[in-house]
Amino acid sequence: MTREHTSTPAVGVLLVNLGSPQAPTPGAIRRYLRQFLSDRRVIELPRLLWLTILYCFVLPFRPRRIAENYKRIWTERGSPLAVHTADLAAGVAASLREQCPGPVLTKWAMCYGQPSIDRALESLRDQGVKRLLVLPLYPQYSATTTGAVYDAVMNTLKRWRWVPELRWVGQYHDDAQYIEALASSVQAHWQQRERGETLLMSFHGLPARYVEQGDPYFCHCQKTARLLAEALQLGDDDWKISFQSQFGKAQWVGPSTTSTLERMADSGARSVDVICPGFSADCIETLDEIEVENAHAFCSAGGERLSYIPALNASAAHMDVISQLARQHGSGWWQVDATAPRPAANEAATRAAGMTLTG
Repeated sequence: MTREHTSTPAVGVLLVNLGSPQAPTPGAIRRYLRQFLSDRRVIELPRLLWLTILYCFVLPFRPRRIAENYKRIWTERGSPLAVHTADLAAGVAASLREQCPGPVLTKWAMCYGQPSIDRALESLRDQGVKRLLVLPLYPQYSATTTGAVYDAVMNTLKRWRWVPELRWVGQYHDDAQYIEALASSVQAHWQQRERGETLLMSFHGLPARYVEQGDPYFCHCQKTARLLAEALQLGDDDWKISFQSQFGKAQWVGPSTTSTLERMADSGARSVDVICPGFSADCIETLDEIEVENAHAFCSAGGERLSYIPALNASAAHMDVISQLARQHGSGWWQVDATAPRPAANEAATRAAGMTLTG
């Protein structure tokens, strides 16, 4: 058996996004939803009650209803979320290799679906990673997202004999470079298209009970929205915040994106720009729920134009944001370790145990 003890520890950077089906088909969507909606971090209802709802009412019907939605946004390379995340990870990997001394490896994974966190971690381990930085691509922390990534990573690492040094990026909702990248994307959109009367910042919703129990997500969203408005020098009447993707009958944080858009149209608004700062990459919640469903709701209520501002995706600005976060949180790991001589006594002890040291 060969064990490496004296080489420079490789640093691994794992970028994690939520996940998506492998194909825009009812079967693939059902498999994805089964994994996603079975996570106790996501749904905190009593287990027997929720599993009854999930298997009797959600999984038999919802995959068929939303298969056409996925087909509308699907690309030749697959799910937009997976495509953008893969491209972002490739750009971040190139940036870190160029800017950081010593071996650094970057992987991406999905919390639900493929590529899995388990396989990504095993790949990093097999390539010699002994220091691991996990960077969930959720700017605003929530137990339902970042917390779920933590669980998935730990469920894998608890089976390993040699657990790497571990660091996390818990949130970056108020990171100055992230806010600047968002503001630049809005300004670029306004330069290319007619500016709407109002900028609506739509975040993914969350049951109100989760916030009441201490989840900071709602507050993080509010701060991101305020900082973005300040960066764009918007007046109080120039922007609004809302929450989308509500599910079930429980009370969710609000106001809801759909009702906000309908009220705006009822009040005489004719054009609105919508950005979703909580989504690092475009997906069904942005490309279909906002661009199609909510655009229809706004126009049906009397509005004339809803213009969606794309997520940061794999833009150069986004690559810079994520690379900077990785360098910041991996501080002290990037230097080449030249201070680890191989003690002869340790070599002898290791050989006596039937192993061979390699330098």
